[in-house]
This record gives sequence, C-alpha cells and structure tokens, in this order.
Amino acid sequence: MSEQPDRDPSATPAFVLVRPQMGENIGAAARAMLNFGLEHMRVVAPRDGWPSQPAVAMASGAGRVLDNALLSDELAESIGDCSYVFATTARTRDLTKPVFSPEAAMALAAEKIAAGGRVAVLFGPERAGLENEDIARASAIISVPVNPEFPSLNLAQCVLLTGYEWMRASGSVAHEQAGLAGTSPAPVIEIERLAEHYEERLEAAGFFFPEHKSRSMRVNLRNMWSRMPLTRADVQMLHGVLRQLLRDRTRDG
Repeated sequence: MSEQPDRDPSATPAFVLVRPQMGENIGAAARAMLNFGLEHMRVVAPRDGWPSQPAVAMASGAGRVLDNALLSDELAESIGDCSYVFATTARTRDLTKPVFSPEAAMALAAEKIAAGGRVAVLFGPERAGLENEDIARASAIISVPVNPEFPSLNLAQCVLLTGYEWMRASGSVAHEQAGLAGTSPAPVIEIERLAEHYEERLEAAGFFFPEHKSRSMRVNLRNMWSRMPLTRADVQMLHGVLRQLLRDRTRDG
C-alpha cells in the first residue's frame, strides 16, 4: 500500500464536531469528509470519550481522518487558530450574522483560504444542534434549505453536503497570498482574548445589569466581535483603546 502524502491542514476547512454524542456518527462524518478530500477534523468534548471504537468501526477506510483528529475540551480552544468560522444550524436564531447557503459558504471559504486565512465549519450535537453560545463565536451561519416540516439533518449528512460544496468551490479558486503587513485576519484566539478583555472591564463597570439579562448581553457582545472582519492590527488597536480609556478614567478620578 502506498503512503498517503501529507496534506497542509490550512489548505482546507477544519470540520469541527461540537460535543458529538455517538461514535458512529463521528465515524460516518469522517467517511463523508474523506469522500471530498477533507481530512482536517476537530472534535470538541465528545460525550462518550475519545478515542472511540464505534467511530473507528463506522469510518471504514477513513481511519486516518480519525487518527489525525484534534481533540479539545472547549470550542474556543478548538477554533483559536482560525480567522473565519461558519456555524451550521437549521433553526432560526436571534443572533445577527450573515447567513449563507452551503454553496455560497464554501465559495467564500475557498476565497478566504486562497487569501491565506484558516477556516472552520462547526457542526453541533445530534440532538439539538449548536447552542447560541457556540454560534456567537462564529463569523457567519450556514443554513441548508430543507423541508420546514422536517428540518433536522443527520450529522454525517450535513458534513457530506458541506464537503460536496467545498469540492465544487475549491477547484475554481487559485491560491495566492495577499495583504499588507498587519492586515491579516485575526485568528479566533485573538478575538476571544479581546472579547474577554472587554467583558472583564464591562463587568467591573457594572454594565451587565440587570442580572437576568446578563447572559444574553454577554452572548450578544461575543456575537458582535465574531461577526466583525477584524484584522490583527484592529485587535491590537481595540485593546489599546480600552487601556487608554481606563487610564484616562483613573487620572480623572
């Protein structure tokens, strides 16, 4: 058997399975990914632990996708190196974000990757899908046009559909590095730290009031940061703005 060549994981989207509940579905998702040349799987807090023998059995030929899968306990850790994140969901959400069909989303993903970005696609747990707290960390939503009377897609089906659109889109985009120094997209980990910085300072200032609205206010704030196309230079500037405001406030006091 000939060895498979090493693939650059940044050349394709990372497919992130968030809190998957059954190993069989993870294995089926791995098969669906490999059908379309996708090998970069990330798994966040799988319910039944990792590694998973049911996943290996179901993968049937796509075992290397599981072997190389990155395991994380938290979503923020899993997508920290990504500069653009899609969240798949079939339900109407209260969060304001761009919404794309799978076809349009993967065309955009191909453009982002061609420009040097790293892209992730989030897939939620089988029973209820992604939570608002998960989607708040995404840049945009992928919504599949399905029968409104039966909108639920199996995890592997959703992965298969997205992978198919990726293969269609990626063949028509030429990869090239573009951008001036400092204008590269900010990875999620840097936006996460920016959000935490502002959240900590707003908490100290008593912004999250009244208490029963605190959680939704925090989610909406995270959602705002994640949908903004921030560069690394933008993030550094916004940290500096907050520090300067706090410094001037201390002087005035």
